[in-house]
Amino acid sequence: MTRKAPPLTPPQPQRRAPASAKSEQRVKDILRVGREVFATTGYERATTTEIARRVGVSEATVFTYFRSKRALCMRVIGDWYDEIIAAIETGLPRAAPVRTQLEFIVHTHLRLFLIQGTGLCELVLSEGRKREAAMTGEHDAEFGEAFVELQRRYTAPLMELLAQGQAQGQIRQDIPLRLLRSLVFGPMEHMLWEVVIARRQIDVDQSARDLVALLWPALQAPDQELLALRQLRQDLQRALGSS
Repeated sequence: MTRKAPPLTPPQPQRRAPASAKSEQRVKDILRVGREVFATTGYERATTTEIARRVGVSEATVFTYFRSKRALCMRVIGDWYDEIIAAIETGLPRAAPVRTQLEFIVHTHLRLFLIQGTGLCELVLSEGRKREAAMTGEHDAEFGEAFVELQRRYTAPLMELLAQGQAQGQIRQDIPLRLLRSLVFGPMEHMLWEVVIARRQIDVDQSARDLVALLWPALQAPDQELLALRQLRQDLQRALGSS
């Protein structure tokens, strides 16, 4: 005896979007507007009242998702860092020579820090300086710890590249990686400050090439220059011999 197939369930009408989807969109709106306000006015002058007004919600709604202005600012910076980190990690030409990869990191750093204008760049640089000045207070200490973690994640691709270069004998091994990292990021931060403070325009492509040209001799393993000269001599000898 065969069983009868169960009756087909009639198609159900589409349900309304769950409340969580609405909440997710509201968070996105608050973060989008928060980025605009923080970038335009800086942290101190930015207010959650203004952010709420632009989003079209009450200030209490903003605090439903973010417990403080500091927490909102940290999320804005964190999301921006995530975008830059993703751009570096997905675009890094890992099969290319170490110097080529270094130029990509420098170029991407400068381009993405400046692509949206100087507002967010100034916000990150100034908040980073405050952290370095050992701010006091519960919220500032919390912000400082979060900023340290952001910086660690952000500099990870460069640290991995430098470690790779050391393992391959292309990057000098007599200096700790953390100092080599500062050697790269220090000049870039100085260039960004010039843009922010002096409002000086820079050619990002040329600036990245020039900076790597200055940094590479300091990063390169001492014997690499000698090897390059020997290779050049061999190439010249072959060229002269074939002529």
